[in-house]
This record gives sequence, structure tokens and C-alpha cells, in this order.
Amino acid sequence: MLTAERETASQPLRRRQAQLWRLCRRHPTMLCGLTLLAAMVFVALAAPYLATSDPLELNPIDRLRPPSANHWFGTDMLGRDIYSRTVYGSRISLIVGLCVALLSLAAGLVIGLISGYNRHVDAVVMRIMDGLMAIPAILLAIALIALVSASVHNVIIALTIPEIPRVVRLVRSVVLSLREQAFVEASIATGASVLRVLGRHIMPNTLAPLIVQGTYICASAVIFEAYLSFLGAGTPPEIPSWGNIMAEGRTYMQLAFWIILFPGLFLALTVLAINLVGDGLRDTLDPKLARRM
Repeated sequence: MLTAERETASQPLRRRQAQLWRLCRRHPTMLCGLTLLAAMVFVALAAPYLATSDPLELNPIDRLRPPSANHWFGTDMLGRDIYSRTVYGSRISLIVGLCVALLSLAAGLVIGLISGYNRHVDAVVMRIMDGLMAIPAILLAIALIALVSASVHNVIIALTIPEIPRVVRLVRSVVLSLREQAFVEASIATGASVLRVLGRHIMPNTLAPLIVQGTYICASAVIFEAYLSFLGAGTPPEIPSWGNIMAEGRTYMQLAFWIILFPGLFLALTVLAINLVGDGLRDTLDPKLARRM
């Protein structure tokens, strides 16, 4: 009797394991991306334990030393360990990417739902969104950073604002396609409030494309944060980030190429991992779009 109950209880677990295995076989690139992204997240979380020295410690005697047993990624022009700075820099990039993705998705979801459902609000909101989209994202971010002091919080805000219109347009298109559907009209006819219609019938249908869009926003935010830091308009110089490290090493490119090589490699791998996950989620959650692509 107990054996039969245990087998019955283990069936859902086996079924989920089989579904996960089929998903991995069908989308091996997504599995590679998840593995690589998990490794980057582990590096960011375990940075205090993985680093071999203080990323801010100056040691002019060891300046511009090539990779060795003592300094795995070499040292920069001030003798700071590039490996430790690169490991700690992963924290900044991942925090910025995750925060920008979550904030832009949350704001874009609310604005897109209201704009797509109400025609009068839509006429005003979408003109504002079109105006924001007409400005290049990097220029808008630099202008916003120039108005305030450089910090991680301000970088997140500066990168979030240009991404909101793209999320709004995505959510609005889904709402417009669902607004005239029979199940929505039936819900309105039964006396359901606007919040209930949006929250129970329309918003769940926007989650799949939003998840996919969130991965691309995260990857874009990681790159733009490196852009801003490289141009001197991102995180403060005392905070190690991949963009700051590469910006400080560009003068010594011919003498110490490793200052730019290793942070750039970590940046490329992180963006590649996020994009692979996004492609896999797109194929899994939206098969119609995958066939068109």
C-alpha cells in the first residue's frame, strides 16, 4: 500500500523531469546559455571568496604585469589585480541589467495595459512614447547622467527610461489584439470591472512576450552600462566595472592588452548567455513567432 502511494506521489515529479529533459534536448542552446549565465551569477555572488586580493588595492611596484601565477589576469597601470577587479565588476553589470529589465517591464506593463485598453489615453501616451523612442537610447542616457551625479542608481534610471517605450508598444499590441476578443467582451458584459478584466483576462497573455523581451532588455542594459562607463558617464571610477576597467586600460592597449581583454571577454560571454536564454524562451513560449523568425 505504501509502495503504491509513493509511486503515485512520484509520478508528477517524473513527469516534470521528463518535460525538462525534452526541453533541454529541443533547445540545447538555451541550456548552454543558462549554464553560462548561472556561472556568471555564481561569480558575482561569490566575488569576495573568488577574488585573490582587494580590487582597490594599489601596488605600483607590480604595475602592468602580464598574467602570471600571482596575478591571473595581470595588473593595470596602478598595480591593481585585473582578475579581482573583473570578478567584482560582474556584480555591477548583472545588478544593472536585472534592475533595468525589472523596472522597465513593470512600468511598461502598467502603461501598456492602460494605453491599449483606453483609446483616449492611448492617443496621448503613445505620442509621448514615440517622442522618447525618437531619441537614441545612449544619448538620452548620457544626457540624464550629465544632469545628475554618476552613480549606479542613476545609471539604472538612465537606462530604464529609454526601454519603457519599447515595452509599452509590445504590451499595447497584445492588448489591442485581445480587447475585441469574445471572452473579454463576455467578461465586460457580466459586469466585471476594468481592473478585473485587465488583471485576469488580458495581463496573463502578455507575460510570455514580456519574459522574452526582458532578456533582451537585460542584455542591452549590460552593454549600455559598459558603454557609459567606458565614456566616463557611467558608474564612478572608484567602483570596479567592466566598462571602467576597459576605459582605464585603453591608453595602455599596446603595452598591456590584458587590461581590456579579460573584462571584454566576460562582458561578451554574459551578453551571449542572456541572448541564448532569450532565444530559447522565445522558441518555447511563442512557437508562432519562432516559425516566422
